[in-house]
Amino acid sequence: MLEKDLYGPMRIWLEQYLKDNFKGYEIITVICSNERLDRVLANYEIIIEQANGVDIQIDVLGIARKDKKIKLFFIEAKKTNLTLRDLGQLWAYCKLVVPEEAFLLTSADLGSLRKLVAGFKREDLLDFGDGKKIKKMQIGRWGVGKNGPDLNSFLPKL
Repeated sequence: MLEKDLYGPMRIWLEQYLKDNFKGYEIITVICSNERLDRVLANYEIIIEQANGVDIQIDVLGIARKDKKIKLFFIEAKKTNLTLRDLGQLWAYCKLVVPEEAFLLTSADLGSLRKLVAGFKREDLLDFGDGKKIKKMQIGRWGVGKNGPDLNSFLPKL
């Protein structure tokens, strides 16, 4: 299985997740791993200045839109054990653009991130936000057989 094989099922899951949790919002989900975020957002007439001209490529993007309110959701997909490098990539994107929620999902194992976050109790490594409100990236396993996340694997615990 290739990493890109995870994108379709993850997009479908994210779409349902957003429909369930953001009633009354227009929901858009898109696989955009090969295109810069600013260009993808421009297709939906959304401009995020911090993303303009920056090489941010999200694997799966979710948009919840109601009137002028825009909420973004990121999924970074991996097919290998998660590493600090994987987390760092998503963290940088989150620090620049500040999505509503961000997920780092793997079809393998949480790898060294399990030890760092759970073992050493370093949930602070998952923190991002605009300074007013601290948010946490979610890391977890993707269940290939069930085409959905294994919520029991998530850190921090939901």
